[in-house]
Amino acid sequence: MDTQPLIIRPRAEDVEGQPILRPLPSAKCRSVGPFVFFDHMLETVYPTGKGMDIRQHPHIGLSTLTYLFQGQLQHKDSLGSDQVVSAGDVSWMTAGSAIAHVERTPVPLLAETFTLHGLQVWLASPKEHEQGPGHYSHHPAATLPVSDNLGVQIRMIAGSGFCLESPVPVLSPTLYAEVKMQTATTLLIPTEHAERAVYVLSGDAQLNGETIEPHALVVLPAGEEMSLFAESDVHAVVFGGAPLDGPRRINWNFVASDPAAIDEARRKWAAGDWPTVLGEVERIELP
Repeated sequence: MDTQPLIIRPRAEDVEGQPILRPLPSAKCRSVGPFVFFDHMLETVYPTGKGMDIRQHPHIGLSTLTYLFQGQLQHKDSLGSDQVVSAGDVSWMTAGSAIAHVERTPVPLLAETFTLHGLQVWLASPKEHEQGPGHYSHHPAATLPVSDNLGVQIRMIAGSGFCLESPVPVLSPTLYAEVKMQTATTLLIPTEHAERAVYVLSGDAQLNGETIEPHALVVLPAGEEMSLFAESDVHAVVFGGAPLDGPRRINWNFVASDPAAIDEARRKWAAGDWPTVLGEVERIELP
């Protein structure tokens, strides 16, 4: 059993012009609980007329969760969903055996300068749900539970922890919390979930007395209570959950426990044999 935290420094990537940092997956760590993919969309100011436009693309075997700190995104999918997601909302899409979706800046926002900043994660579905039906739900910011004690605010984005439970319909034991800490406050991270990690978005923090580099993902040792201390105001997320029920393969936008399912998904998307998003013509082809 690891007794020391594992520190992962993210790769810098670019998604349709949006700069991101991606600590998961990495060679050192393929998953934390159900989380197999973690993108930090860096705070980016878009000038008038510019925005994000991720064309139609497919998924299998996972749930995507989009959570913004600033800005808005429009989500459209092959189930017929069409939803504007604002800062603090949760956009939750379970892919099942085949889904397609589009993510873009809402048209009204293009008329002004705006800032986009947020997180998008993928959670691998348990094997029993990998090939099930797709599902979409939107959870407004006001529906997420919050605790605010002694200068530490916790919002439960998905799953449960810290005596809070989110309404997001997760498929396995999950922890995903946004944490805001005032200077000189401490957060005890309990062992209620088997796998846990901390990602500091901004601020100077220490974990059990050791400095955490900003934008480093720190995977916590199993079974050990850890103490997060804020040397300045800190904005972070704590996430994890139960270990996956077996290894997962990730290929492009597909996640599966059986490689044959990925091969079949690639074949079907290339052949155009896939559910489509109403009103959308453009799509992202297989890499």
